[in-house]
Amino acid sequence: MMLGRSAKSGGGVRRRGGYTLLELMIVLILMGVAAALVIPNVSGSESIRVQTAVRAIAADIMYTQSDALAYQARRAVVFDPASNSYWIAEVADDELDFDADAMYKIDGPEQRFLVDIDSTSGGAAQLISADFDEDEVLIFDELGGPVDGLDSDSPSAGGEILVGGDDGTVYRLIVEPYTGRVVVERVGG
Repeated sequence: MMLGRSAKSGGGVRRRGGYTLLELMIVLILMGVAAALVIPNVSGSESIRVQTAVRAIAADIMYTQSDALAYQARRAVVFDPASNSYWIAEVADDELDFDADAMYKIDGPEQRFLVDIDSTSGGAAQLISADFDEDEVLIFDELGGPVDGLDSDSPSAGGEILVGGDDGTVYRLIVEPYTGRVVVERVGG
């Protein structure tokens, strides 16, 4: 078994040779190209995890609005930036209590609709703030429109949620007044 390349020299004697400089250069260039293709995908993964968290929040807001409309009942999304989480509630009275009002997930019994943003983003996203009429609670009335209080019929002025990542990426989720339409825009990073 012969390793490397062999070359015939004069007189039919075979000598074992190594790789040429040209062959080594080609291999190094190919490895460099492969690394250049892989490294951007790895470095952008935190931004992708932040985007995943933003999409999950937007989807849960739209779910809450649809649920309010479908059941003709008030629903709320309660944001807690301090614990980097939010939960979805059935609004039964003029006060929200997680144990009494948190909705259940459709995944199964005894699974409250509490979302830990660290778990949805792999720890890459942070709920910076939520502001809805100077409160951290987004409330939808029986017709799916945002209102400015648990027992209020006055339309909300809308509001916004800021979500950021350690890489400086910041997204703003804007909930528009009257319709509750969610608009996402990148504001930093």
